[in-house]
Amino acid sequence: MPKNKLSAVLFDFDGTLTLPGLLDFPAIRAALRCPDNETILEFISSLADVERREANRILEDFEMNAAREAKPNRRAKELLDFLKSRQVPFGIITRNRYSMVLRSLENFEGVRPEDFAVILSRDDSYAPKPDPEGIRVAAEQMGVPVEEVLVVGDFRYDIQAGERAGAITALLTNGAPADAQGCSPDYRLADLHEVEPLVRRLAPLPPGKLPNDLLGSLLSGIHQTDPSILIGPGVGQDAAAVQIPREEDVLVLKSDPITFTTDELGHYAVVVNANDLVAAGAVPRWFLATLLLPPGSSAEQAGEHLWTIHETCRSLGISLCGGHTEITPTVNQPIVTGSLAGTVVRTALLRKENASEGDRLLVTKGVSVEGTSILAREFAAELKRLGVSDDQLERCRKLLFDPGISVVTEGRLAIETASAVAMHDVTEGGMATALEELSVACRHRIRVQIDRIPVLPETRDLCGLLGLDPLGLIGSGSLIIVCRPSKAGELQSKIREAGVAVSEIGEIGEPGVGVEAVNQAGQPIPWPHFEADEITRVSPE
Repeated sequence: MPKNKLSAVLFDFDGTLTLPGLLDFPAIRAALRCPDNETILEFISSLADVERREANRILEDFEMNAAREAKPNRRAKELLDFLKSRQVPFGIITRNRYSMVLRSLENFEGVRPEDFAVILSRDDSYAPKPDPEGIRVAAEQMGVPVEEVLVVGDFRYDIQAGERAGAITALLTNGAPADAQGCSPDYRLADLHEVEPLVRRLAPLPPGKLPNDLLGSLLSGIHQTDPSILIGPGVGQDAAAVQIPREEDVLVLKSDPITFTTDELGHYAVVVNANDLVAAGAVPRWFLATLLLPPGSSAEQAGEHLWTIHETCRSLGISLCGGHTEITPTVNQPIVTGSLAGTVVRTALLRKENASEGDRLLVTKGVSVEGTSILAREFAAELKRLGVSDDQLERCRKLLFDPGISVVTEGRLAIETASAVAMHDVTEGGMATALEELSVACRHRIRVQIDRIPVLPETRDLCGLLGLDPLGLIGSGSLIIVCRPSKAGELQSKIREAGVAVSEIGEIGEPGVGVEAVNQAGQPIPWPHFEADEITRVSPE
C-alpha cells in the first residue's frame, strides 16, 4: 500500500521530543549489571520478582532525575505548534514511565500533556516497542488508520514497531549516526525541524491550487531535454510554449480525461492521448496534465501521479511541459485530464476519409486489454466472490503493461513503413463502438468476420463471469489499422517481429455507414451496439 498520506504523528519521547542524552544508558546498565548485548527493559523482565522490583526502582530513579533536567529537542515546540495549527493529531509512544514524561513536559514552555491526543508509556498494557501493538492502539485512539500515522523516533525499536504496524516511519538521526539495524525507515531526518516539510507533503491539503513551494518541489525532478520547449512546467507559468520545427509540419492536438479508474491514472492519461496522436500519423511531443484531487489528498499523492505521468512520457519520447494541479471538492476521486500535442508532415497526416473499398482491417493485441485490467483492479472483491483466484486477478491487472494499453509501437511501424491509410484507437465502448466510429469517419461500410476478432482468454473469463460483452468493453491497447491489400501481409509481419500480436479481421466496404458482421461460415451476425461502455454495468461491492 502506498505510504503517501498522513493523518497523525506519533513521536518517541526520549531523544526525539527531548534533546539526546536525557538518560545515561551506560550508567543505568552498570547500576543494573545489565549485559551490553541485552536491552534494559527486557533484561529487567527476565529477573526474579525481588530483583525485578529493585531494578525497576533503580531505573525509575534514573528516569526521574533525567526528567527534571530534560530539555526540548531543537524546534520541538515549533513543530508541535505547527501540527496544532494544521489540526494534525499527535501523540507520544515511549518505553519510559508515564510520570517521567509528565515531569519532562513541565520543562516545555507552552506545551501541556493535554495537547497530545495520546500518550502511551510502559505503564500501559500494550507490549513495548518494537512490538507493533502500541502503534495500532495509538492510531485507534487518535481515530486514524494506522497506515496514515507517521512514527518518528531516534532508535531502531521505534522504526521496527512502526514498520510492523504498517505505519509511515521516519528515523531521527539528530545529526549523528543512528542505529537502524534490522529496519528500513521510509525517511531519515537529520533534525526534528525536517518533520514539518514532511508533514506538509503527506498531510491532507485544503481545497485550491497546490501551494507554490510544494508544487515547485514536485516539479523539480522533471527536467526538459527537448530544445523546442520554450516555456515548460513551473510555478507561475500559465501556459507552455513550443517552437514548431518546420513550416510544413502540422501541429496535432488531443485531450482526454481519465475517469473510469483511480489506479495508474498517470499512465493511462499519457498513453490514451499518445494512442490517438499516433493514429493520426503524428509523433507525440508535448504533454500537459490537469490533475484534480479530492479534499483530504496530500501533496505526496499529487507528486506520485505527476511522477508517473513524467515517467510514462519519458518512456514514449514525450515531454511533460505544463499543466495544473488542484484540490477541489467538486471531485470525489482523483482525475487526470491530459492534453497532448504532436507533429506530422502535412503530406503524412492520416485521414480516415482516405480509406477505400477493399482496404484491409488489422487489429493489434486483443479487444478490451484495458477493460480487463480495470475490472481486475477496481472490482476485485466481486470477481473473487465469483471464484476468480488472486493469481488470475494479478495476471489481469498486469495486462495494463503487458501487452499494455499503448499502441505507439505498432502505430509507428505503420507510419514508418507508409503502410497505413488510416488508423483508429479503440477506447470507450470497445471494438463495437470503434468500428462504428471508423465507418462514420471514413464514410464507408465495414465488413468484419467476427470469429477473427481476437479476445484474450483473461478477457473472455472475466466478462463471462460478470455478464459483459467483450466487444463493448473499454479497449485501449487495440489499434485498428486500415491498409492497402498489397501492404497487409508485410505490415503484419513487421508488427509481429516487434512482439505485438496482430490479426486481419475484415475490410472496408462500399460507401455508406454501418458494420456488417459474419461468422466463419459466412452467415450474417448482428453487430452489437452499446449506448454506454460495458464497464458501467459493474458496481463495486
